[in-house]
Amino acid sequence: MTAIDTLPPLREVIATHQLSARKSLGQNFLLDLNLTAKIARQAGDLSHCDVLEIGPGPGGLTRGLLAEGARRVLAVEKDGRCIPALAEIADAYPNRLQVIEGDALEVNPLEHLTPPIRVAANLPYNIGTELLVRWLTPKQWPPFWQSLTLMFQREVAERIVALPGTKKYGRLALLAQWRAEPNIVLSLPPGAFTPPPKVSSAVVHLTALPEPRFPADAGTLNKVVAAAFNQRRKMLRSALKSVSPDIEDHLKEAGIPPTERAEQVSLEGFCALARSLEPQI
Repeated sequence: MTAIDTLPPLREVIATHQLSARKSLGQNFLLDLNLTAKIARQAGDLSHCDVLEIGPGPGGLTRGLLAEGARRVLAVEKDGRCIPALAEIADAYPNRLQVIEGDALEVNPLEHLTPPIRVAANLPYNIGTELLVRWLTPKQWPPFWQSLTLMFQREVAERIVALPGTKKYGRLALLAQWRAEPNIVLSLPPGAFTPPPKVSSAVVHLTALPEPRFPADAGTLNKVVAAAFNQRRKMLRSALKSVSPDIEDHLKEAGIPPTERAEQVSLEGFCALARSLEPQI
């Protein structure tokens, strides 16, 4: 295995700082630095970008991003045990790594980043989808980020790229494909992690589109698709009754048969429905 920098191997870092992965924080550490560098490369040319990383842990991907030439990395880490290990990386890459100890759901990274900005992270499993939805549904578009390069459980990754009419098509697919171009770029077996999770993982790369594919209000669309897929086995006229008492009229206005189920409706159809419902929601 080739070294990507002069810092110690990750196993040694974890032993030195006693960084056993915590299930409560959704932690699974990647120890192969060649693999973390490969993930970093999926984010593209980072030499002119600031990179936001969530949940760096002992810093495997952090080191990959810096070794691959990221202009600057902002790493947000909730687990205080990891801060000394990340400080060692900051010392090895002067003025290129800033570490914030805090909850990624509460920290405002834009106070510390300079555009252009990309996001690259082995997301903690317990907050990964919530962060993704937040990044995809700001009121203003284009967003603060150019691209997202994110690791998820394989099943979540497949939901992000799923097509209408398939079992995995749902809210994540609609929101991701509405404003971005998502692709699965890398698959990882459980054995790549410590401790090994019970499922495989995958890296998804999402490139922000200049404009959404169809006009719609982000908040309204998010509420509509969340309600529709919360009861995906029901016809839409039943599943969306709580959204609007006259939902059948809105479905007809959007060109969607009221007897359709959520997985049968295209992104364009849901956007038309969101536009019809926006004055009410």
